[in-house]
Amino acid sequence: MKTKALFTLLTLFLISCQTKVKTTDSLLDYLPANSSVVIKINNLSNLKSELKNSSVLEKTDDFLLSKELAKKLKGLKHVETEARCVLGLYEVGKDNYEFILISENTPNLVNVEDISNKSVETLTYQNKSIEKYRLDDYEVYSISLDRTMILSSSLMLIENMARAKPNAVNNTLKKLYQTANQNKSATLFLNLDEPSSLVASQLNKDGNGIESFSDWISMDFSANSDNINLNGVAIASDSTKNFINLFKGTTPLATRTPLFAPLNAQAIVSYTFDDYQVFAKNQNTFLDRIKPVDSLFNTIEELGIIYANNKKVVLLNSFGTESLSEFINTDKTASTTYQGSEIITLKSTNLLTENFTALLADFKSSYCTILENTFVFSESKEPIQTIISNYKSTSAFTNAPVYKTAITPLATESSMLFVSNASGIEFFSEQELAPNLFNSVKKADFSGYSFASQVVADTDFAHFNTSISKIEKTVKNNTVTPQFTLELDTDLAIDPQFVKNHRTNKQEIVVQDQNNFLYLISTDGKVLWKKQLDGRIQGPIQQVDIYKNGRLQLAFCTNNQFLIIDRNGKDVPPFTKTFEGGNLNPLAVFDYEGKKDYRFIVTQGEKVFMYNNKLEIVSGFTYTRAQSPILRAPKHFRIANKDYLVFQLEDKSLKILHRSGGDRIKVSTKIDFSDSEVFLYKNKFSVTNKKGVLHQIDTKGKLTSTNFNLSNDHGMYATSKTLVFMDDNILSIRGKKVELDLGVYSKPKIFYIYDKIYVSVTDIQNQKIYLFDSQAVSIPNFPVFGNSLIDLTDMNNDKKLELVAKDQDNSLIVYKMN
Repeated sequence: MKTKALFTLLTLFLISCQTKVKTTDSLLDYLPANSSVVIKINNLSNLKSELKNSSVLEKTDDFLLSKELAKKLKGLKHVETEARCVLGLYEVGKDNYEFILISENTPNLVNVEDISNKSVETLTYQNKSIEKYRLDDYEVYSISLDRTMILSSSLMLIENMARAKPNAVNNTLKKLYQTANQNKSATLFLNLDEPSSLVASQLNKDGNGIESFSDWISMDFSANSDNINLNGVAIASDSTKNFINLFKGTTPLATRTPLFAPLNAQAIVSYTFDDYQVFAKNQNTFLDRIKPVDSLFNTIEELGIIYANNKKVVLLNSFGTESLSEFINTDKTASTTYQGSEIITLKSTNLLTENFTALLADFKSSYCTILENTFVFSESKEPIQTIISNYKSTSAFTNAPVYKTAITPLATESSMLFVSNASGIEFFSEQELAPNLFNSVKKADFSGYSFASQVVADTDFAHFNTSISKIEKTVKNNTVTPQFTLELDTDLAIDPQFVKNHRTNKQEIVVQDQNNFLYLISTDGKVLWKKQLDGRIQGPIQQVDIYKNGRLQLAFCTNNQFLIIDRNGKDVPPFTKTFEGGNLNPLAVFDYEGKKDYRFIVTQGEKVFMYNNKLEIVSGFTYTRAQSPILRAPKHFRIANKDYLVFQLEDKSLKILHRSGGDRIKVSTKIDFSDSEVFLYKNKFSVTNKKGVLHQIDTKGKLTSTNFNLSNDHGMYATSKTLVFMDDNILSIRGKKVELDLGVYSKPKIFYIYDKIYVSVTDIQNQKIYLFDSQAVSIPNFPVFGNSLIDLTDMNNDKKLELVAKDQDNSLIVYKMN
């Protein structure tokens, strides 16, 4: 059995299965027995998002297994439910797999509204109704049993379930099912107990028997745009000869193999055990043999395999070299010296394969060298010379980005560890697996990704971790690196912005698409939820603490509604207010004293509605109707403990009011407002007109005008001490001008973060994002690619800033500034 490929087999199976789709045990009970794969789905929309935006899974489209599963699971993309559900895959005929999906009874489980070529037919079987959906060239069936909905790609399976009673669940599966992490979008349960199961049948070669790894493996699934992680447990009963039982009764150790592997190694495999005698006895049981345990290896704690340049080197790490060193010296036929290390030629070329049969095959231990307490074996001299050279120049695999990336989510100690780059995966698939899988892997081009699998033996089970990650490059200072991109279901409707997660104090992203779905996106690019709204969001989304308990909500207006929703996407009653006629401006939120006694101002034409924290009209506010339609959201400023409410009207009036709605400052001059807002600059209300004249009104009502000779479509932004203009391709910051490349530029925007001012502007035509400091000096490594105004913040609280912007029409991008 070629056990060195076990981790690779499982990893390749997992990246092939891209199913673009408090659970009670009753759901599991409904699944027919002998399923090859069971998937517990805690959040279907999150799972779909994770799979859709995974760059890893995107590369497996041409895998044979992936293609076959995609055909069968095609109907799941039309399933919509918030209920937890469970999915099973079954062999119906040789090499033909069908699915069954069990869900809590959900109305309209299958959404076919977007399909033009469709039909629904009701079939009757044993007095039960079965719905047959024909969706283009695809058929799927559903039936309601008790309080569950059942969906399947196979009519035969549906009919079997219509007449069958709930099944007795495999005890091992039930045990794993109950320990699954409910906070993950899904958990996979892989049946390795049957040679004919989907996993075993797809990954066996020449009867090597992947099914002997364990009985079942359970893995909680999580993914983002750049990586996939699966974490769970593997269980093998005492009565079965399973691979993980080799390490039963031993303690996992930290691997030393990467310290000897060269920097450019393709892959490493490590097996550790704190007691060789226990391991050797387990090995005899596993191999069903009677063989005396050789005390020669009593000090060995690790067998490591290094793959470099498509050649193999094997290590034995020891806590005492004396006995094995004596044996090797008596077994040697010749020796040479390389860079001060002796390379010994051995006559016992089967020394390792005889004593570590379960871990190593097809290897001749022809040469050996000893580095500290480590014995290094190879089949020819060149690989062992490479190991010596790299070891002495400290160019170890531990410094390789692929290794650093791979071990990030893993435990520090393991019984088995596999780390590989794309070349190593290709080598394994070609040498140990079927050639057609090698062709698929090579065509997929996984360059730039790390692969890792780990088993940590415990008392009655083993922890199992596997991951595929985009390799993180060494980051230098003053660089701007893309963190992730995320593709939405359709084009963006508003610019993405950051909002605070009150639970973690980190920043997340909100954005709306053209279908009016609002998305909340995590710091690692995962869609946490999406919510269908009735209309397009007007202006930026505000965050409020409506209950004054530290929990933040999102507040905004659409074209015809004022809404507040919580961070889970649920409406906050009673804040769902609809306005007949629509045409609402963006929402304004005032907090006069900073005590979270909010005033929510909704403006519609000439109408002004001011609400309190209970969605009650504030009776003391008298400015309920303007003499002319209001152009944009009103603004609130505080100067010397006095409040100023500022409205821009279509008739060119500027209204400056006090809290109760009466005039605080009367502005008699009409201003033909530009598209820019009113700002408070040097304690003066500052706004430009369409001819590029800056009008400023002080607190006594005195108006001054400065002609900057700006074009009609200029942009302006100001803080208390900084004034910025964008005019054609000239950016002016505090009077200092920067000439940018010709283009079509957005308005400028100012950010004040960690006592530093940043000024951003975007060339929409050429899709370039510029960023400057307060002295009009460009931030290093800008411009970067982007297609909208940005939002800028420290997303992870690590004192390094991130910016988010529109990428392509249907995607956003996040950059990290180092």
